[in-house]
Amino acid sequence: MTRKIPQPDLAYLQKVLLEMLAIPSPTGFTDTIVRYVAERLEELGIPFELTRRGTIRATLKGQKNSPDRAVSAHLDTIGASVRAMKDNGRLTLAPVGCWSSRFAEGSRVSLFTDNGVLRGSVLPLMASGHAFNTAVDELPISWDHVELRLDAYCTTRADCESLGIGVGDFVAFDPLPEFTESGHISARHLDDKAGVAALLAALKAIVDSGETLMIDCHPLFTITEETGSGAAAALPWDVSEFVGIDIAPVAPGQHSSEHAVSVAMQDSAGPYDYHLSRHLLRLAGEHELPVRRDLFRYYFSDAHSAVTAGHDIRTALLAFGCDATHGYERTHIDSLAALSRLLGAYILSPPVFASDAQPAQGSLDSFSHQLEHDAQMESDTRVPSVDSLIGQKS
Repeated sequence: MTRKIPQPDLAYLQKVLLEMLAIPSPTGFTDTIVRYVAERLEELGIPFELTRRGTIRATLKGQKNSPDRAVSAHLDTIGASVRAMKDNGRLTLAPVGCWSSRFAEGSRVSLFTDNGVLRGSVLPLMASGHAFNTAVDELPISWDHVELRLDAYCTTRADCESLGIGVGDFVAFDPLPEFTESGHISARHLDDKAGVAALLAALKAIVDSGETLMIDCHPLFTITEETGSGAAAALPWDVSEFVGIDIAPVAPGQHSSEHAVSVAMQDSAGPYDYHLSRHLLRLAGEHELPVRRDLFRYYFSDAHSAVTAGHDIRTALLAFGCDATHGYERTHIDSLAALSRLLGAYILSPPVFASDAQPAQGSLDSFSHQLEHDAQMESDTRVPSVDSLIGQKS
């Protein structure tokens, strides 16, 4: 019998999402968003610890503590930093995270100096059609061809220095959120604050329901996913299953939808774990959740960083469908609701393999298999049957 999962509070999900969008958090400038999420966990009564730099490692206790699992969403976003101060008082920028400067053009931003905050706009080097005519349209798209114009008296390099601006100062881009009656949610930085909100809503639903977990689960909130290290140093426990939570691009050639949750089968790092991914797909089917399978060609996640750090874990990725990723992003409450429900179902589910608590000690009895013995393909050139090979005594 399928275990009933608690329903997430979608009003809570949207509230915490809107509040997180109001907090600037480009990679490297995440202390405030860490404090915010830590306070939400305290409200839910979920214990946690912080790493030196601010990754949050929480724990929901289960009936067994091994094997245990982790689910991870990241708090950091794309942004920029000051690369240089120009003689005309404008600033050149370097991207934080991987994204195109074409999405930066025209944006309102906050520049955080060591002493305060300055407002400004990111503009192409030729920003006036009245001055440059059609040359505006011929300007290349790159970070070398945009600059930050500050809303301050700043016409020389010396003016920049007098304002306390320094190379490496962080620049955060305004989120511009809009939640419409149609259920669409548009904003910058839904990656991955929408994923964080879905995870928090799932945790709240589980805590409020009083449901007992079968195994320990460790919700993680990482702070350097956009620059690649993410969950690399975030797993001190005997975690056997790791599910990352992130954004699924909705675009031509992709299978994700703004009205469904996506299970990523592969990304730039290669395929995700066969068994864990299919466990998530089965849970989605059992609970009648809208789900898509997808493959992301230009994409890494917290799960990838955990594996490359040397953790011997099964990994999978759940994602909300989103249009215009790393631009002015849009998702739908349908996708976030499905993601939150599937996270709840997964956290309450049994481990994919209870035997993962221990390495196989010279025995294949508990080891998994992907190919059923009677499913081998036939060809004109016969090969030995799988049955004849598995279990042979040498």
